[in-house]
Amino acid sequence: MPEVSDSWLERLLMRFEPALEAEFEVYAGMRRFNTSHIGWCVLLAVMSGAALMKAGLMAQMGLNSLGWPIGLLALCGMGLYVSGVANAARWYVMFAEYLLMVIGLVLMGFEWALAPTLPVGRDLSVTLMLVVCVHTLVGLRVEQAVRANLLLVIAYTGALALGSASAATSLATIGILLLGSVTATFVGIRLDQESRRHFLERRALTATAVRDGLTGLYNRRRFDEHLNTVWQLAQRDGVPLALLLVDIDCFKRYNDWHGHQAGDACLKAVAGALSSSARRPLDFTARYGGEEFAVILYQASRSYVQEITAAIQANIAALAIPHADSVVSERVTVSIGVAHVAPSLHRSSRGFVQLADQALYQAKAEGRNRVISNESAYDSLKTGIFRVQRRAAS
Repeated sequence: MPEVSDSWLERLLMRFEPALEAEFEVYAGMRRFNTSHIGWCVLLAVMSGAALMKAGLMAQMGLNSLGWPIGLLALCGMGLYVSGVANAARWYVMFAEYLLMVIGLVLMGFEWALAPTLPVGRDLSVTLMLVVCVHTLVGLRVEQAVRANLLLVIAYTGALALGSASAATSLATIGILLLGSVTATFVGIRLDQESRRHFLERRALTATAVRDGLTGLYNRRRFDEHLNTVWQLAQRDGVPLALLLVDIDCFKRYNDWHGHQAGDACLKAVAGALSSSARRPLDFTARYGGEEFAVILYQASRSYVQEITAAIQANIAALAIPHADSVVSERVTVSIGVAHVAPSLHRSSRGFVQLADQALYQAKAEGRNRVISNESAYDSLKTGIFRVQRRAAS
């Protein structure tokens, strides 16, 4: 498969080349988060049973039977709560990895508390269930699950060292735990591979349906889908987005003067210039409609936006396409409207597009062949669609 990287480890994990890997992470990240809530429900149910069982054993031994189970259930409940909060997606993966490590350590705390009178490792079922959940149900990447389970194995080994079990029992217990961890790891890798295959199949099936037939760029339908995806991803990661709406100046005049075949050739040339300007993995270029194009820049700093708009203008100028009936220049030029915001729950992708559209309108009104950036004017929008929670005063 040409898109998969060349090293043996990346082939085993089915890692793609950087650009495709970044696209896959956009696709898989939200899928993992959206299904993690079920995993935490399962884990909470399992840990509730474990807490009751081990608390009963501790009570029989005259030990404090409340601290450990309450702590364990509180941690699982925290994971369940966070997995259901929409704007937690941007930091959920890191949070879940460390939370699962803490849950594993608390579970080992039960073993240490029971160690003076009860052989550690007598019941591995709960620990093995935690191992399975880490790899399959709570939305971690493969490498994160491996790190979490490695800490779990180390903690369990420490618990055995403090316990009263014999060396043979300890070795057998660690062997079973390692076997369970390795098995769960390969299950996790297999699930990740299936997700990647599904991603590639979906990508191949939609490739023709989402492309503009004339320019080869993505079409308006794909633009809408991608914008919704990266809007959620940017909320999760806490990074800014930029949208550039690019319009060919006086294009109707161009068609009337040079003919529609020349107009089609012009559109193709401009599309190529835009594609060559924005080339980072998550940069996205589409034909928005007619002579208008859209460029989405992910994690876009102000300097990067300025760099891309300058590159677009330079690449269009380099085409040197004659425009005999333009009121702006003897060559084809473009006007660019830029919206640059940090997505949040109080903003909408529709308003994001409106910001760029208003900036483009201003660029045309001021004489065309220029860039106008609209970064903070969303508070003054009169339509009220940028702020989702805005309500009419009446």
